[in-house]
Amino acid sequence: MKDNQVYTIRQADELDQLAGILLKAYPDTRIFAFYGPMGVGKTTFIKHLCRSLGVSDLVSSPSFPIVNHYVADEGDDIYHFDFYRIENHEEVYDLGYEDYFYSGNYCFIEWPEKIEHVMPDNAVPVYMNMKNEHRIIRF
Repeated sequence: MKDNQVYTIRQADELDQLAGILLKAYPDTRIFAFYGPMGVGKTTFIKHLCRSLGVSDLVSSPSFPIVNHYVADEGDDIYHFDFYRIENHEEVYDLGYEDYFYSGNYCFIEWPEKIEHVMPDNAVPVYMNMKNEHRIIRF
């Protein structure tokens, strides 16, 4: 397991560089769990990660559909989850989470604390907070 790495993001364009750092730090990992309060920029950071992976589609919050599917330029599938509105465990099972989480494709998960009971052990936690109007990102 890697030591925690902490980054202070002062401008949004720094997220592209940090996306590359995160992906290079965990080259064999495909599941990333994003923890942080509402409005901290989880979806924004995931947009930059998707761009780093070659997604040219519009990346947006999957709050209502729970999962968005993107395709990278090379044809790789990427899944973006937002479990904020999950009300019970049955919804996660009905979604067929196993098909996504164990597919070998990238899965970016917002609000993973709502589904801790099914989170894969190899998921990389990414913690996001705000301090003095800057994003603090730790992984």
